[in-house]
Amino acid sequence: MTAATNVVGEAARALRRVIVESVSPEVDAGRFAIKRIVGDELRVRADIYADGHDSVGARLLWRREDERTWNEAPMRLDNNDRWEGRFKLEKLGRYFYSVVAWMDAFGSWSKDLKKRADAGQDIVVDVRVGAEIVREAAGRARGDDAKQLAEIAAKLKDLAKKDGKTALAISQNAELALLVNTWRDRTSDTRYERELAVVVDPEKARFSTWYELFPRSVTTDPKRHGTFKDVIDRLPYVAGMGFDILYMPPIHPIGRSERKGKNNSTTPAADDTGSPWAIGAKEGGHKAIHEQLGTLEEFQTLVAKARELGIDIALDIAFQCAPDHPYVKEHRDWFRERPDGTVQYAENPPKKYQDIYPFNFESAGARELWAELKSVFDYWIAHGVRVFRVDNPHTKPFAFWEWVIGEVKKEHPETIFLSEAFTRPKVMYQLAKLGFTQSYTYFAWKNSSFELTEYFEEMKDFGVFEYFRPNLWPNTPDILNEYLQKSGRAGFMTRLILAGTLSASYGIYGPAYELCEGRPVREGSEEYLDSEKYQIRVWDIHNPNSLRDLITHVNRIRKNSPALQQMLGLAFHPVDNSQLIAYSKVTEDRSNMILVVVNLDPHNRQAGWVNVDVKKLGLGSEESYQVHDLLTDARYVWHGSRNFVDLNPSVLPAHIFQVHSIG
Repeated sequence: MTAATNVVGEAARALRRVIVESVSPEVDAGRFAIKRIVGDELRVRADIYADGHDSVGARLLWRREDERTWNEAPMRLDNNDRWEGRFKLEKLGRYFYSVVAWMDAFGSWSKDLKKRADAGQDIVVDVRVGAEIVREAAGRARGDDAKQLAEIAAKLKDLAKKDGKTALAISQNAELALLVNTWRDRTSDTRYERELAVVVDPEKARFSTWYELFPRSVTTDPKRHGTFKDVIDRLPYVAGMGFDILYMPPIHPIGRSERKGKNNSTTPAADDTGSPWAIGAKEGGHKAIHEQLGTLEEFQTLVAKARELGIDIALDIAFQCAPDHPYVKEHRDWFRERPDGTVQYAENPPKKYQDIYPFNFESAGARELWAELKSVFDYWIAHGVRVFRVDNPHTKPFAFWEWVIGEVKKEHPETIFLSEAFTRPKVMYQLAKLGFTQSYTYFAWKNSSFELTEYFEEMKDFGVFEYFRPNLWPNTPDILNEYLQKSGRAGFMTRLILAGTLSASYGIYGPAYELCEGRPVREGSEEYLDSEKYQIRVWDIHNPNSLRDLITHVNRIRKNSPALQQMLGLAFHPVDNSQLIAYSKVTEDRSNMILVVVNLDPHNRQAGWVNVDVKKLGLGSEESYQVHDLLTDARYVWHGSRNFVDLNPSVLPAHIFQVHSIG
């Protein structure tokens, strides 16, 4: 036997006539998981085709990570060899999915038999062919299936000469087709070469509304440190505005060595409180609580009281230390040492952060360091925390985050991790792929219609929303951008509405935001004057000029609008005025359609024609439809694509329309 004959023989034995490719959703050839929430139905699509004219069959395979047996869901041919299948994600955790396809002998026979019968041809032999296909399936089947298939095979053989009409009816039976394919010869099946993963998170992973406050500033006296008890009293205020996650900066003891003073001064006064991100003092470190905030028991009471109001407490995890953190004394090998024998403090030249020591993740004690940092998450989870905002994760190794998040979510799949990484896009996306549930974005610096549209269209076009969940923050304690500094109250309204409607998750740093705090420490800086990062601030939350009512209204709209609770339905619509931006969000079943138009100019009235892409709203090109402004309760009838808007920022800078088809 020649080598060529051997090759042909091997190819014949391993013949896979069906091609399965272009499976979606899929991230980086299956290296990383996509993300969904509990209750979602995962839609999987694939290109499936074969040589010749025979029918092809396909099934979607899926299982939970802790299951060994694969479940199967039907796939149907959509268009142009593109197949689709779905399965429901009923539990938290990780699922796997793939696709299997085969040459469908029964389907080919059934289809051709009907064609022959319709053409009036003799089908006696063809019925016997089908009987043999069913008989072979019976030989592979077990139990009642084997008995049922054997009986049908015998019946078809008997009907071949007697009753072609009955035989034809049997051949078109969908349940029989399913049974035969269940017991098909699987040796020639084509299975997709990869098993893909989906991480299933709680609902707040996709749709959440964050409010940040400094607990030490929940006070009416700048000389009295706020406490957890004060934050408990503030909870109805936060819940009343519609926020469901309350995020607090680090609550740990603050270092005294190299402590920063007011406005980031390097010469602090004796009573200066320091930065909460300078973590650790003789009282303890990442598992300790600043004594002026309260006790661990009082913190747990805060967590419980917040949960009663539908609020999760989010803690800031900043893996860095003040010079007097116990880690520095007990584990000097976890830090980098300079040639002069001092520990390397954090720097972003020319900026120096002498009050913060970064960890050395590649030190000789890295194994012990990684385990200890994981135990920080474990500790706070044990005390009721399920949401973490992680400070500067892009300055720590990717491998560490993939490991620690993976390990935590194995035990606590309900945990949410927010990545605070203002860095290059590919780094931000990598962190999301590695496991971060949500991510900060560049939204704070995207102010024009072109910038906003380009930014979100890029994420949508490249499939980023499959794994990257943007959390939009118009301000943070570190970010007071130029727009907010110079736009006044109207600008704060504009950015709030943009954040709350462009993304399913957003947050504000308050009470600075609702009180429209826009004073920088100096011209050209994004630092706040008298920043809370370095001192206690007293906020008048009852100020009549507060945006509290608008925030409450926007959050209520979000809660009542399923389209605003996801990202995959986002689309932009052209406007003939660059100071206006228009975009829509639509649920997959089109039961909820939201169209938003915003005036980006905080100083001037702007008007223009919105060219609504009615196809994206599922409307006809000449169809009339009602737009109901959820902000003002005004209703208008629009017709076709071109419609006029006029927005005065001093009154209200936006429309949030719910769209209703009226034929």
